Amino acid sequence: MGLDLYARVEPFLSFEEEIYTLHKEFLKFIMVNDLDNIIDIGCGQGYFLENLMVNKKTAFGIDLSVEQIKACEERNLNAKVIDLADVKEKFDCATAIFDVLNYIPKEDLKSFITQVNIVLNQGAYFIFDVNSLFGFEEVAQGCITIDLEDKFISIDANFENNKLQTDITLFTKENGGLFSKESDSIIQEYHTKEFLRKLLKECNFEIQEIKKFNLHTDEHADKLIFICKKIA
Repeated sequence: MGLDLYARVEPFLSFEEEIYTLHKEFLKFIMVNDLDNIIDIGCGQGYFLENLMVNKKTAFGIDLSVEQIKACEERNLNAKVIDLADVKEKFDCATAIFDVLNYIPKEDLKSFITQVNIVLNQGAYFIFDVNSLFGFEEVAQGCITIDLEDKFISIDANFENNKLQTDITLFTKENGGLFSKESDSIIQEYHTKEFLRKLLKECNFEIQEIKKFNLHTDEHADKLIFICKKIA
């Protein structure tokens, strides 16, 4: 999957406002409930880890993208390229922000949520967001092109059969004026609220709240935020 290529084009996509807005919602819950000792799963370039650090919270980030973790290390953030199944420490809160669960295929999701349970202490929180159907159909689909002096970026996203395929193409200007081309794809899956309720219950999480969240539009909620607690 094209996570490393996405990491390289992400800084040019102008999502800073959306990142700030969603992170603020997660951070508010953490601060109000005085949570600490947090694992951020799919931490990306570490923006949420940085927010936690500024607020004097102990946090550890993991991601499968080498490029994303490089960005974390450049800012001295505590993050590692490691699979969740290989994490040995225990935490009092786990976060998975910006569609992390949508990147996980349906058949692998129960295993992932089980692993989240394993790395949490009793009574710990698991907080995550997923895209709503409206978010996939009306917000995520479409094309973006970005034309810069030394690079050209094309992103084409299409939602079909409950899957969003995002094709990324990057042209980079080399010495001599010629452009090199790289391309890859990312797949995200739509998970229904009912499906997630069932899996969370099976994996010994109690859902405290499912919050509708308008991130990209005021028309309908394009995200759902799940606040869950480990009960066993």
